[in-house]
Amino acid sequence: MKKVLSLLLVGAMVIGIVGCGSASGELFSTAATREWSADDANHVFMDDEAIALAQSVAANGAEGAANMRAQAKAALDGCNAQRSSAGLGSMTWSDGLEQAAMVRAQEIVTTWSHTRPNGSDWWTVNSNLMYGENLAKGYSTADAAVAAWMASPTHKANVMDGGFKTCGIAIYEVGGTWYWAEEFGY
Repeated sequence: MKKVLSLLLVGAMVIGIVGCGSASGELFSTAATREWSADDANHVFMDDEAIALAQSVAANGAEGAANMRAQAKAALDGCNAQRSSAGLGSMTWSDGLEQAAMVRAQEIVTTWSHTRPNGSDWWTVNSNLMYGENLAKGYSTADAAVAAWMASPTHKANVMDGGFKTCGIAIYEVGGTWYWAEEFGY
């Protein structure tokens, strides 16, 4: 009888974890930020090819793309709730940062880093927009990703940076693992 009860308990726990989505995953060790400088006005980096690829994946074949976009927007809502409770203004959704985030979400599948696979800085996807970045993988709900970012001092610092006014988040799924990129702008 104890064995049967133990098996039922374990089964219920597994169903609870699977049903609620992954609450554990991995964050990159630190968040990334960059400071704007006058030189930025003269040296704009934009990876048009990568952005076009990200748009085609999001529009034409990512299974569950609508659900992932809804989760991304829910994550922004969660971040804004954290900001609101601290007396900070909300960030607004940026389609441009979402495109940059989709590029980064795809890139971190092969290169888990704030450095792009080609060796360039993370913000070179679109230097006009990107001033902060949070990465995560393995979280299958917005609540889980936001909770992880808020539990990390450097990631939380990006979310709570009152200077950031815009945000775009994208999720890219490979083999059941969700890769998250959150991009911040002024």
